[in-house]
Amino acid sequence: MAVSVGDVAPDFTLPGTGGTYTLSQFRGQAVVLVFYPGDDTPVCTKQLNTYNDDLSEFTQVGAQVLAISAQDMASHETFASKHGFGFPLLADTDKSVAQMYGTVGPLGFPRRSVFVVNATGVVMYAHRAIAGLTFRPVSEIIEAISK
Repeated sequence: MAVSVGDVAPDFTLPGTGGTYTLSQFRGQAVVLVFYPGDDTPVCTKQLNTYNDDLSEFTQVGAQVLAISAQDMASHETFASKHGFGFPLLADTDKSVAQMYGTVGPLGFPRRSVFVVNATGVVMYAHRAIAGLTFRPVSEIIEAISK
């Protein structure tokens, strides 16, 4: 069953750049979960660089960005150091977290998706890309956090 707006966000523990992360460790602040298909691919790179360039906007509303994909830590470390991301990249190599959030497409490939989890752990915004190369703009995500 995919996570919907109003649901309690499923907790998880994943390795990431800079350590191991659980969703529950960020209770008390908003979290932006960014599921993306792959490290160093053109659209994913543009998306994560856009969020990184505007990281101060997320910080101003007290939100933590966590980017999640199925690549391993070696891939994430290379990608993160190449682009200087100010948020962690989490390795969901078995796609278990992607499955919980309903972001795995019919052929087993991750779909570009964004969720906003509020300070009490409830999903306040959910966007799953159906197809195409689109990603959600920072302004739309900030608006969802601010509601």
